[in-house]
Amino acid sequence: MNDDDAPLPPDELGHRVSEVFDLIGALYRRGLRKIEQGQQVEGVSVGVRSVLALLRRHGAMTVPQMGRIMTLTRQFVQRMVNDAVAEGWAEVTPNPAHQRSSLIRITPEGEAMIDTILAREHALNRQVGGDLTDADLRACTRVLKEMLKTFDQAEPDPD
Repeated sequence: MNDDDAPLPPDELGHRVSEVFDLIGALYRRGLRKIEQGQQVEGVSVGVRSVLALLRRHGAMTVPQMGRIMTLTRQFVQRMVNDAVAEGWAEVTPNPAHQRSSLIRITPEGEAMIDTILAREHALNRQVGGDLTDADLRACTRVLKEMLKTFDQAEPDPD
């Protein structure tokens, strides 16, 4: 094990994690701008895109379940769901497990829309340079998951 492989002392870790947050902030803002440019083509807001992607990945869910996963308020998620339903990209169905909290399900039109959006995003993501390796991306993912764990414990659920 060399010095690069040794865990950082807490003060140095704090500074380095701050650098990561600065980069994530810039990446997030630039990524949103790109997605919003696509919105002009597909007509899907960033929030609706997130709902459709979540439903595509996890299947039918309630609004509170989506809010917990996305760490967003139920009210915001409900507005995004209402927009998706109005466009025919999602539908509200009865929830046998809970009468007052309906299940939201993606429609075939919603699947086609999110497939189109994800294909455009994938084409953009393929352009990332830096000769990144699988190990690089695994390490990045591991670091971001550790950072998320810290804030999962530090912040109450937004419900």
